[in-house]
Amino acid sequence: MSQAALFTPAPTGQPLGRCLMVQGTASDVGKSLLVAGLCRAYTKRGLRVLPFKAQNMSNNAAVTVDADAPTPADGSPVRGEIGRAQALQARACRAERSVHMNPVLLKPENDIDCQVVLRGRVLGRASASDYQRLKPGLMPAVLDSLLRLRQQADLVIVEGAGSGGEHYLRPQDISNMGLAEAANLPVLLLADESRGGVTAAVLGHHLLWSSSERARVVGFVVNKFRGDPQVFAPAADTIEAATGWPMRGLVRWFDGARRLPQEDSLALDAVTARRQAVPKPSVLTVAVLRLSRVANFDDLDPLAAEPGVNLLWVQAGEPIPRSADVVLLPGSKATRTDLAFLRAQGWDHDLIAHVRQGGHVVGICGGLQMLGHTVSDPQGIEGPPGDTAGLGLLAIQTVIGDTKRLADIDALDLVSGSRVTGFEMHMGRTTGPDMARPWLQLVHAQGQATPEGAVSASGRVMGTYLHGVFEADGFRRHWLGRVAGEGGALADAALSYQRRVEDNLDAYAAQLENDLDLDALFALGR
Repeated sequence: MSQAALFTPAPTGQPLGRCLMVQGTASDVGKSLLVAGLCRAYTKRGLRVLPFKAQNMSNNAAVTVDADAPTPADGSPVRGEIGRAQALQARACRAERSVHMNPVLLKPENDIDCQVVLRGRVLGRASASDYQRLKPGLMPAVLDSLLRLRQQADLVIVEGAGSGGEHYLRPQDISNMGLAEAANLPVLLLADESRGGVTAAVLGHHLLWSSSERARVVGFVVNKFRGDPQVFAPAADTIEAATGWPMRGLVRWFDGARRLPQEDSLALDAVTARRQAVPKPSVLTVAVLRLSRVANFDDLDPLAAEPGVNLLWVQAGEPIPRSADVVLLPGSKATRTDLAFLRAQGWDHDLIAHVRQGGHVVGICGGLQMLGHTVSDPQGIEGPPGDTAGLGLLAIQTVIGDTKRLADIDALDLVSGSRVTGFEMHMGRTTGPDMARPWLQLVHAQGQATPEGAVSASGRVMGTYLHGVFEADGFRRHWLGRVAGEGGALADAALSYQRRVEDNLDAYAAQLENDLDLDALFALGR
């Protein structure tokens, strides 16, 4: 595929903002959160800041207001998608989400294959080995996206992917040192003290990098630190003496991280363990099925934040608890695959028994599709072509096509009387009698009305394509009240989910002002 087919180059000759790159010693060391915190901190200083991550692998994604595709004849906006972490970073910058913040998004469909999204539009499916061959051809688009952001900002904070020291990936690298060398970026190396082994991790990267790559490192930062900094001082001295890289700071453990949207299933594992280790007193128990290809699981964060709701993730091999009031099927990147996975756990029988006993069932996006009679994929978009029987709890059927629906939603729900915001992101078209009983009745600013979702005749099974639906405080309280019934004092009227996110971004930015020398870090950018 030629470069011309991949993207339209940015104009040249415009002034460029500074860049600073954060690479990690491993996955989940806190790169995404640190970048978000730095974005908010520098934005609060009055700078124009934008985030950038060349390649992200995640099934948690968000809709953007742009995409590298022709504008339709009717002039309607072209939407794209980026990783949810970059969407949070854009929010930290108080900036519109753009496909250039995450030009390559990989969405795993199984252990080998990924859907490849380039600058907001689906490029195709690739196996792990095929993608390694494809990557060098994507670098021009990556560099162009970074250039576009630099033309709009005073500072672009670049996030690496996984570990920057994976030597076997270096020849085709477009997201760590390969990008740093191609774009002439200074690198800050981030290590995670909570895992232990910081000294070995940093020294290992020094050993694996070439002399030109080592010269790009302007220092290292130790993240998630707890305890007395003086105790760590000998380790810092050892690292500095062996590498020549100065330590730029110890970032203390930030407890508010758990109150911000998480990026991928690595983070979900920790969230799941923490929530289930200490169940909270509750009026309502919501059991969420941990699907093998779960997507956009942060849709459920607002429910987990409610004091009266105990949100439990049901793991593979576990039955759905009989104490559950609501069973929730989240989004999935591979609906038919996850239907087979669900049946292999015996959850289909548990769900039928749950409904017979008067329980509620909710499906979001792929979860909605699973609740119907059939899910058909005649073109093999998500796997081998064919039809898969659904759970039969809603009178609907879904056909997966090659056109992805991407849409921002900002509307008034007539059922609850609440403003509802979120987005749609799916490749299926769902029809059937229960669509005539929509869960939401949305009225948009232009005045047009849109029914959204489906509800069973009993009113106990419902689903929607709308990601982020529970972030709307009024809608969430209304729905929880209906599910709990009379006397169920569930929702905290004082809880504003959006304000909660903003407050935690501000708190983390304030902490970074104390833990790091932000003036010095800005001066290191180039």
